[in-house]
Amino acid sequence: MLSNFLSNTFKIQAIINKTLMKSKDIDNAMHLFSSITNKSNYMYTVMFKGLIINNVAEKILDLFDEMKIEPNQLTLTILFNASAVLNNNRPMKTGKKLLAEMPENYRNHNVISTSAIDMLMKFGDVEGAETIFRSVKAKGADIYGALMNGYNLNGESWKCFKVFEEMNEKDIIPDEIAWNVLIGACSKINAFALNGMGTQAVELYRKMPNNLRDHISHICVLNACSHAGLLHEARTIFNEVSLKTESIITTMVQCFVDCLSRLFMFDEAQKLIEDYEKTNTPSIVMYMSLLSGARNSRNSNLSEKIYKRMKTLFPNAREGLVSGIVLLSNIYSSLGKYEEAKHFRSNQIEELGVKVKVGLSWTEIKGHIVQLKAHDHSHPQSTEIYAKIDRLKSKAIENGFIFDSSWMTRSLNENETIESVLCGHIELLVIALNSIQEPTPKFIQVVENLRVCGHCRNPSEQKNREDGRHD
Repeated sequence: MLSNFLSNTFKIQAIINKTLMKSKDIDNAMHLFSSITNKSNYMYTVMFKGLIINNVAEKILDLFDEMKIEPNQLTLTILFNASAVLNNNRPMKTGKKLLAEMPENYRNHNVISTSAIDMLMKFGDVEGAETIFRSVKAKGADIYGALMNGYNLNGESWKCFKVFEEMNEKDIIPDEIAWNVLIGACSKINAFALNGMGTQAVELYRKMPNNLRDHISHICVLNACSHAGLLHEARTIFNEVSLKTESIITTMVQCFVDCLSRLFMFDEAQKLIEDYEKTNTPSIVMYMSLLSGARNSRNSNLSEKIYKRMKTLFPNAREGLVSGIVLLSNIYSSLGKYEEAKHFRSNQIEELGVKVKVGLSWTEIKGHIVQLKAHDHSHPQSTEIYAKIDRLKSKAIENGFIFDSSWMTRSLNENETIESVLCGHIELLVIALNSIQEPTPKFIQVVENLRVCGHCRNPSEQKNREDGRHD
């Protein structure tokens, strides 16, 4: 009888795993599973895996509620994974309850702890994940990778560098997942560089084995140097790269030109472009970096020369030329030449036969993507948004911030002030919208189709410092 039962059980498991789950026949799999009287942890594991693969992880919690046996290590791991996938109130309660009741001898198990950390990080419980991490005595590369990935998910990528330092100190070699997470942290470093993270990016790059340094890591670190103004570091890294393919050279020169332009070192930037163009096709991205730097330095003569050069080299690059027109007209505006800016802009746009792209920003609010434009009043929370901006404006003025009229792109209309115009920029609207949410997000991510203006960057940096936030 026992052999018949085992045989039937194995057959049922095989049917569930290899037939029903693979054909996505969830209902029959659930029905067949319910017919088994004495279910083992292995059988639950088979069923749980199939439900996750078929994107119906919520059914796992239903089955778990019916379990008559204590979950073993493998079953616990899958339950944590399922809770992480679902990430709502029910799995949060279930996952944390499982964690609290987990046998003590499981707590040093790397696989279980890794899945528990992943679950807590996806719940946004960074402190809980850190507690689990610290409690594990013999840590492997996988658990370090889970911690770093969690920091990335929760907008705390800068903490990855500290974890990486600990791995180095303990001679733990990062696995592929850990390196991917670190590279992911580097990819975000462009934003963090504005908050002083450029140096950390260079340090991380230096610690990566040479065979893992590739096109992506080169570009990430050079972008960080560019945004943070680390010219010496950028030049050193640029010269150190031995294998320079055409793609790498182009992208790296673009980054380097951007760095020089941000520091107003236009002669060196132009010389680099000239040398590049001796053997390569001109790049409009490089000229846009030059023009952006010239705009920030309010150098109208240089800006005009750059724009004329762009028209000669890239007559069909309409989108790039439109961006150039906007930048150059903004330079005229920054010098108070509003009429000249208006005429130049309209004449050049008419000559190209295109329309100027409306500046838009996108941000995520409670799982939904929100689109805003300058002086937008379309959002349901507009009243609260502008009230928040007024408070931010008052706080900025108290701290000595001066609203710079050079960032005005037109003359003032009746009843307008410099403050009212500049405080309607989309970047500030996005910051205000995120700031009035409950709970306030630790990490604000903004995607834009245009460059962030210099005026908006300063108040946003101040807001970050007050809140301890990085965006």
